[in-house]
Amino acid sequence: MSEQGKSRRSGQPGKSGQSGRPERRNERRDDQGRTRNRGTSGGPRQYSASAPSQRRRSADPSRLAAFETLTAVSRDDAYANLVLPARIAAHRLDKRDAGFATELTYGALRGQGFYDAVLATCVDRPLDQLDRPVLDALRLGAHQLLGMRVPSHAALDSTVSLVRDQIGAGPSGLVNAVLRKVTARDREAWLDQLAPVDEQTGTAADAALAIRHSHPQWIIRALRQSLASHGRPAEGRTAELEALLEADNAAPVVNLVALPGVGDLQPVLEAGAEPGPLAPGSALYRDGDAGRLPGVKEGTIRVQDVGSQLTARALAVVPVGSTAPERWLDLCAGPGGKAALLAALAREQGATLLANEPAEHRARLVENALAAVPGGANAADAGETWSIRCGDGRDLGAEQPEAFDRILVDAPCTGLGALRRRPESRWRRQPSDLGPLTELQRQLLDSAVEALKPGGVLGYVTCSPHPAETVFQVQDVLKRHPGLELLDTTGYLTEVAPALTDAGSAPTAPTAPTADSGTNATGNTSQLWPHLHATDAMFMALFRKVAS
Repeated sequence: MSEQGKSRRSGQPGKSGQSGRPERRNERRDDQGRTRNRGTSGGPRQYSASAPSQRRRSADPSRLAAFETLTAVSRDDAYANLVLPARIAAHRLDKRDAGFATELTYGALRGQGFYDAVLATCVDRPLDQLDRPVLDALRLGAHQLLGMRVPSHAALDSTVSLVRDQIGAGPSGLVNAVLRKVTARDREAWLDQLAPVDEQTGTAADAALAIRHSHPQWIIRALRQSLASHGRPAEGRTAELEALLEADNAAPVVNLVALPGVGDLQPVLEAGAEPGPLAPGSALYRDGDAGRLPGVKEGTIRVQDVGSQLTARALAVVPVGSTAPERWLDLCAGPGGKAALLAALAREQGATLLANEPAEHRARLVENALAAVPGGANAADAGETWSIRCGDGRDLGAEQPEAFDRILVDAPCTGLGALRRRPESRWRRQPSDLGPLTELQRQLLDSAVEALKPGGVLGYVTCSPHPAETVFQVQDVLKRHPGLELLDTTGYLTEVAPALTDAGSAPTAPTAPTADSGTNATGNTSQLWPHLHATDAMFMALFRKVAS
């Protein structure tokens, strides 16, 4: 054997003084000749909480489902509510493990702002320099340590095992070291350090609120402005803002609706659901996967936020005075939740519904949602109840002027009112999104006004309370179209949901500007709130077209 070969085997430099690879200090080998890496930082070693024989060697299925979901969200801009059910099914999780995976996934997403602030103090580089899967795993570990009742040793070992199994042995050491630093403080101690509260006023600055409640600062400012714009009292607004932020971070109860004349709610109630307190034909389900309930797979029972249910029902009860069978239009129908409810209501009233959706793949989702309602355009049963148009809603008014008695414009929006159901949206949306969205909303409203018959009713709905998407849009459309009048939206909303008036919980309803600002508005708008009504923050304005 050459001297150079001997030097490689021995780890000592050869005659030339070069070993063939960089010299390692403190290098040790086991009986099989493998290197035992003691680290090169000079600091103390980090040991696992468990003995080697007790450590997991593969990823726990429930944690793996959560990790795969977070990876899809961060890598593919996917939505957790679409990915997680498929991962739960793929791993065949039982009810208990599915519940754990759900809390872990959504808790890590909702608390991302807080957890990232904690992790930033425990990692020796900016978080955006970490590989995305590693950061996803750290967020899952942080949530178990600071947001769940998982023992520290179990959270550490399971997260390290997950990383070792899914990413590699190298990153697992980093994750172990970082999460050990996270365990140095409990949640309250971290909050006191990273987001202090003013001792004299008992309040926190927006930067501290952003960490405490895991909302970007621009959304906090927008929600504060929204409370003011929708008529919430100035006194106690700071406390109400925090209540709204806390409601955004609470796991929402599953809301169900039985399609009128199609679905039967009784088997759902017998399976453990409870009657919904707000909307007729609704139920709440708190006990696991709603997809297993009778009627859900068939589409006659739908998972739908009660705020969405109420807006569809309110549009359907406004009198229009038409003697002929009414034509209804859902201008922005995808993915089909409100369209299915509208189609069932239209069928009961002898009307027909046209569901419009510009994107082909979403139009297919609309068709699937409507399939449970008899009377589709291609159905064999007598009488057409609904049909689908795949096209740009901005063109429909010109193509079919004054053709519809009722029109719903459930406009694309920032979604700031649905952050509890889609927590990842708060980290994706930017203030710059408002401009293009409000312009699109304006164009859709103009098309809807053109498509509406004189005497017909238009419902404008957003799942956002942002003033630019709500009250300002109402003011502007009234200025552009003098033939529109704003109706008593709150009155019609409480007509279909009398419980909204109980205990002072009626939806906030600012009156739109009067003739002083050049409009003919005399009615009001309605804004629902998560912290008041346990709904998404749905906004609605109802208009009547009194002249062309």
